[in-house]
Amino acid sequence: MDNPAKARIDSFRASFKGEALRPGDAGYDQARAVWNGAIDRKPAIIARCADAAQVAEAIRFARSEKLETAVRGGGHNYAGHAVCDGGMMIHLGGMNTVAVDPTARRVACGGGSTWADVDAATQQHGLAAPGGFISHTGVGGLTLGGGIGWMTKPGGLSCDNLLSAEVVTADGRIVRASHDENADLFWALRGGGGNFGVVTTFEFALHPVGPMVQLGLFFVEIENGAGALRFARGYIEALPDAATGFLAIALSAPPEPFVPAEHHFKLGHAILVVGFGSPEDHAKLVAPLRDAVKPLFELVTPIPFVALQQMFNKSAEWGTFGYEKALYLDEFSDAAIAVIQENAPKKSSPVSFVATFPLFGKYGAVGDADTAFGGSRKAKYVFNIVGHALPNMRHFYEPDRAWVRAFWEAMRPHASGGGSYVNFIADADDPRVRTSYGEEKYARLAAIKRAWDPDNVFHLNANIRPAK
Repeated sequence: MDNPAKARIDSFRASFKGEALRPGDAGYDQARAVWNGAIDRKPAIIARCADAAQVAEAIRFARSEKLETAVRGGGHNYAGHAVCDGGMMIHLGGMNTVAVDPTARRVACGGGSTWADVDAATQQHGLAAPGGFISHTGVGGLTLGGGIGWMTKPGGLSCDNLLSAEVVTADGRIVRASHDENADLFWALRGGGGNFGVVTTFEFALHPVGPMVQLGLFFVEIENGAGALRFARGYIEALPDAATGFLAIALSAPPEPFVPAEHHFKLGHAILVVGFGSPEDHAKLVAPLRDAVKPLFELVTPIPFVALQQMFNKSAEWGTFGYEKALYLDEFSDAAIAVIQENAPKKSSPVSFVATFPLFGKYGAVGDADTAFGGSRKAKYVFNIVGHALPNMRHFYEPDRAWVRAFWEAMRPHASGGGSYVNFIADADDPRVRTSYGEEKYARLAAIKRAWDPDNVFHLNANIRPAK
């Protein structure tokens, strides 16, 4: 960096009301770190912001210096969009205050909040906002790209439950977006990703959930996997409104107390059923599943909702080397199951697996054009192939990245179109982003991008280019 540029950064640091970090400063390396251990980038400056005004100040400075701008909420994105080399990282991690209005069933949270922050606050009132699958995921990235998780069936996507947002725009303005205010921007925020500004406050609708829910987990070894998956597809689709399912495909049995020691790390598939009713109703609900798949082991138990949200955290601890590719399935066909059975045994890492999210209930109650979400509301599954290598097992990363890519290619003939859930796009892939939204929705998003960010300042994301 030349001396005049360094002098200007020093001047910004002196006047900035937040905390500005440069390489060599105490806390710099911790601040630049993101969840994915495979990402190692070094910004020229990190602006740790405490409010929207500081975010606006950081944006204005970055633009004046022509610095590439990355926005870090939870820092959980697989592609590492939250950090850049040589530019400005706008760090929202300190903006994680959560305020719950239990009477109105609403929650407001800062742009740096994680779902663990939100769950902890809302569950004190027996309420929850539909969030994700790993609790240390940031609220911002997940919501702006859609938001699929345990509550998708009873509550819809995270973005479906967004009521309003405070946004700092590319030109440094602070605006509010809702159905009644900046409605075009509000539409785009609900699924269009971080393309349109920095969201510093999210307001969500809440649903009565917990504090206890019912969990059923049934693990079937790979040799019996095809039959189990064929049964599971019809079983999950027929679940009542008060229950939802999940398929953990190509799962290595975890070394947990509920797993017999002789089955630790055995390869198979887990069929999970979460009930939001009574233990008695749940017991009746899972009995046919148990009888049909004859699991190698099972776990049927009440569980705190917050623990359900954290259930897969160990497979994605901070610093995990991660890669993923996803697609939508309209049907869980016999041919798709055959591809699964062929490819599941080829993984290397015990924490790699295929997270398969059924899309039923409230997910399909929202029209395709009602939000900017990049996927058909008629799709039945998101099939996300995840290659994970824990920090002490990083030698598994490259083999399982190759496994993910080969598995994904094999599944493509059975997919719904060529798109993906945009939160699961880990590679720069403009054609797949366009395909995920479809031409009509992408054109509308590009026009809104032109209105709010014509210079594409916010391009470190599943990028939507401004219309010309």
